[in-house]
Amino acid sequence: MSLLRRTLIASSAALALFAGFAAGPTLLSRSASAQEIQTGALAPPGGAPMSFADLIERVRPAVVSISVRQRPDAAANQAAPEGLPPGFEDYFRGRPGRPGPAPMSLGSGFFIDQQGTIVTNHHVVESAEEITIRTSDGRELPADIVGSDEPTDLAVLRVRGGGRFQFVTFDDASHIRVGDWVVAVGNPFGLDGTATAGIVSALGRRDAGTSAYVDFLQIDAPINRGNSGGPTFDLAGNVVGVNSQILSPTGGSVGIGFAIPANTARSVVQQIIQAGRVTRGWIGVSIQDVDDDIARSLGMEAARGALVGSVTPDGPAARAGIQQGDIILSFDGADVQDRRELTQRVGATAVGRSARVEVLRNGQRRTLNLRLGERPSEQVLASANQPQATPQQEPESSAGVVQSALGLSVRPLSAEDRTRYELSANEGGLVITTLEPDSDAAEKAIRPGDVILQAGGRPVRTAQDLSTAADAARRAGRPLLLQVDGRLGRRFVAVEVGGN
Repeated sequence: MSLLRRTLIASSAALALFAGFAAGPTLLSRSASAQEIQTGALAPPGGAPMSFADLIERVRPAVVSISVRQRPDAAANQAAPEGLPPGFEDYFRGRPGRPGPAPMSLGSGFFIDQQGTIVTNHHVVESAEEITIRTSDGRELPADIVGSDEPTDLAVLRVRGGGRFQFVTFDDASHIRVGDWVVAVGNPFGLDGTATAGIVSALGRRDAGTSAYVDFLQIDAPINRGNSGGPTFDLAGNVVGVNSQILSPTGGSVGIGFAIPANTARSVVQQIIQAGRVTRGWIGVSIQDVDDDIARSLGMEAARGALVGSVTPDGPAARAGIQQGDIILSFDGADVQDRRELTQRVGATAVGRSARVEVLRNGQRRTLNLRLGERPSEQVLASANQPQATPQQEPESSAGVVQSALGLSVRPLSAEDRTRYELSANEGGLVITTLEPDSDAAEKAIRPGDVILQAGGRPVRTAQDLSTAADAARRAGRPLLLQVDGRLGRRFVAVEVGGN
């Protein structure tokens, strides 16, 4: 019923009542159609208690507030990760009145044994110079970092000097379903022991943040800055998640929070406690997803697998014979649907173990054997994966050979281009000089100044090489697969080929 209609009905009822009083008192008696509204407590939804008080009272002693004095260079080291979707608050610490990074950060954590071992987020203790935890009964105790894992945003602390503490345990979490009740306890904005309740909103969120190793638990129990590292409980008081980030256009809770599932957290925490760090398998490739256009350009029936963009020299993949442009279809006997799935499976495989990898190369399937290495640190990988050149916008007057079928013009590489892109003298490539704004290449973020390294799986050295590849793709009725290097790094892009 519309608001206008409800308003008109209410107004009509009021006029009728007024008219009745004007004519004399009217007796309002029960009738068969009239029903009295019953008052009293309403029953909660199925499975929910009348109150969460007993649960919160039981688990709150295990939850701590964490205060971190950061190193002077913390502000420079804690920039938000590149590629974080808009609105995500990955580093939601309590910083009252401070628009930028502060020398002190606040977070939450929880005891997982009586000896004082604490789980929290990596970003809470990153760049820490001094860590102080405050228990629910007001004690302030120093703590040290046992180990930390940036890819999953988890860290383990231990209270200095020992003691006996109340603790909570991780749940299996496999029974969790969308709609289950959850309770979060933490330290939002420095407000110790804050408890909020909600439900599980979604499972296996892969599009939350940048971690390839975490399929997040989405909850709507309100969490804010300072809740980082705090626990999310089920109604039995078991930890089903570790709060990590929120999606918010305002910086505050809008009911979309993300927790690291207990299964993931428990495995990482166990490794940190046992070895002080987390080790993951590594094969030494950069990969990207196979989208529908790329699949069509390769004649694949469906878009699946991980496309190899580059191979680390003398790495496990290189030694096994994996090449740039291969599509990894399966790893260790299991199909690979996308790059995230491959990353997770490789990371979960023991260092030094051998694995069989099936790849698609030039339309043919091949099976290769490789021995996994150990994944380098995130800092080493980030340095290695940085673009090797800073692309420059081509001036509008730059001459080039027109490739009308692709909606662009190209010119040969100059000595300066080779230096900028760190290409050897025997490597080919063509620099894009102009681009039609309505071309498919432009819509796929190719820009003037980018370098085309391959077309149709073959290196290109001349404009004729590119024309020949475009003609072959047109005859096959497929997009043309290009490998380009530019401001977005080295990547494969499939572009539509127009007519002559």
